[in-house]
Amino acid sequence: MENKRTCLYDKHVALGALISPFGGFDMPIQYSNIIDEHNAVRQHCGVFDVSHMGEVTVKGPEAERYVNHIFTNDVTGAPNGQIYYGMMCYENGGTVDDLLVYKMGEQDYFLVINAANIDKDWAWMQEQAKGFDIDLQNRSDYYGQLAVQGPESEGVVEEVLGLSCKELVFYTAKTIDTDGETIIISRTGYTGEDGFEIYGSHAFIQRQWDKLMDSGRCKPCGLGCRDTLRFEVGLPLYGDELSDTISPVMAGLSMFCKLDKEEFIGKEALVQQKTEGVKQRVIGIELKDKAIPRHGYDVLFQGEKVGEVTTGYNSISTGKSVCMALINTEHAKLGTELEIQIRKKTFPGVVVKKRFYEKRYKK
Repeated sequence: MENKRTCLYDKHVALGALISPFGGFDMPIQYSNIIDEHNAVRQHCGVFDVSHMGEVTVKGPEAERYVNHIFTNDVTGAPNGQIYYGMMCYENGGTVDDLLVYKMGEQDYFLVINAANIDKDWAWMQEQAKGFDIDLQNRSDYYGQLAVQGPESEGVVEEVLGLSCKELVFYTAKTIDTDGETIIISRTGYTGEDGFEIYGSHAFIQRQWDKLMDSGRCKPCGLGCRDTLRFEVGLPLYGDELSDTISPVMAGLSMFCKLDKEEFIGKEALVQQKTEGVKQRVIGIELKDKAIPRHGYDVLFQGEKVGEVTTGYNSISTGKSVCMALINTEHAKLGTELEIQIRKKTFPGVVVKKRFYEKRYKK
């Protein structure tokens, strides 16, 4: 089966991007190099094509009740324009996906899901929608999406794209009527920096990309540095720190699970996990050497395997060799000394907080 391509694919090729499969799409991994692109976002402004992400709309008299039914966070009485992060879970507490829920209006929600999970999520959401008075639409093929990220992103969006965004605070969104269509802009991102995400038709997104590239004020960035950026600030990636066997509680994301909410799918399992504890948890590890831990490498305690690395890098922003890992809970306490098996050698490390670099969002 051939990979899909986003509406910006030809523009990535023209820029000489390294293209590689990701989530069922042929996506740009890097243009110049990952370090330069990473630093551009941390220090100035970078732009990502994230048109591979999925979008689902929920509208109708029971839209709020349906979203609360499938979503671990609580959207009850949310103001228009508010955005929530959370998970969709199976009855056993395993994660279907992590997602953003935008409250766009009364009886009107906009859900952003992960590219690799679009087909699975859509089938699951349709199944859960039975009996609800809602209109559920998969709009993933309509929307393109840009992420403009970094400390200079507000000025770039305002001055280069001509889109008013200054009044948006972190995790809020609005619609703008422009270029003959209604687009969505939100103050969100996946980098730990201030930034914006823009949703519109393919033609609109192509025009905005061209404006950004012509301006010289931001650097095109690939998924390579998107991963290094999100990892440094402790943001999870589905398939690594979350999965159908890794619950939000195991991932350390309980704050996004409103267990006092009346009901949601998976609530009973998550309440039990929170009450009784879990056997494994996602933690951070800092190595004492410069060796780089990779996904799937064994984590050891006194020579015995106690878990596996989920994501690991030499952190570009800190210069430290760090990783996130899913390990047995009895060895997850901060300060615990562990080892990581890298090929035929073991390297010492210590359990630290998962946030290796401080986020710099605009509140």
